[in-house]
Amino acid sequence: MTALANPPSTRAGTPAPQRPPRRRSFGYPRRASVWTYAALIAVVAGSIFPLYWSFVVSSQTSEAVAQVPPVLIPGGHLFDNIARVFDSTDFAKALLNSFIVSGSITLSVVFFSTLAGFAFAKLRFRGRKVLLVLAIATSMVPQQLGIIPLYMLMSEIGWTDRLAAVIVPGLVTAFGVFFMTQYLGRAVPDELLEAGRMDGCSTFGLYWHVVLPAARPAAAVLGLFTFMQAWNDFFWPLVVLQNNATVQVALSSLASGYTTDYTLTLTGTLLATLPILVIFMVLGRQIVGGIMQGAIKG
Repeated sequence: MTALANPPSTRAGTPAPQRPPRRRSFGYPRRASVWTYAALIAVVAGSIFPLYWSFVVSSQTSEAVAQVPPVLIPGGHLFDNIARVFDSTDFAKALLNSFIVSGSITLSVVFFSTLAGFAFAKLRFRGRKVLLVLAIATSMVPQQLGIIPLYMLMSEIGWTDRLAAVIVPGLVTAFGVFFMTQYLGRAVPDELLEAGRMDGCSTFGLYWHVVLPAARPAAAVLGLFTFMQAWNDFFWPLVVLQNNATVQVALSSLASGYTTDYTLTLTGTLLATLPILVIFMVLGRQIVGGIMQGAIKG
């Protein structure tokens, strides 16, 4: 036992030098190289430059924009160009209409998609898989194929030139249902739902008190994508709204004409981009907070 306990030796009474254990590179963070930081800086600069260029052009005059080489420093005509945007078109009403449309569609899509995702993921009923496949199959139909029948329907109802004609067709999406079904199938354990049923909670109570809080990170992501899609939608509002335009239709009217006033157009584009950035920052914090909360609970 003593011979086994002692370390091996090369000579009598002299212990052999032991090699330090080799560290595995897998799982250990490595220091990033200079080229990695250079590539990241280039990507960030390329992503920020279009927004910066829009700010530069919107703060200059038309003569300064036409200079060669182009001006890369902001000027002092931003507020004058903003006033021109609101004088050229009813941009304030367009912003308000877009907020109403995008906010209503976002809240509805998050609510109904989470509710349908809970039903498809955790409730057992006949025809569940068939209905889910049919819901997903509707996303494969191009939007352009339904424009004429949808416009005829809105004309029969009397919803043309009303915001309801833009809001109601987008109250729920197949992507939202599929996304929440996949997320809730893994995020909500069946044991938690069974415990809620044993406490006397109804099905809608389970959805409201158990499923909805657990779906907060995914709901924030879905809400962000839905708001951006509804805010940037142009084709259907252009068709169905004549005198009640959204912000994208108002931007197209700024760019119309024999010559394009780039200062006017990019000033309107800058104003239309700011709400998206604000929503992204607000929902981005919710996403990170929900992920960290789930990690701590896990």
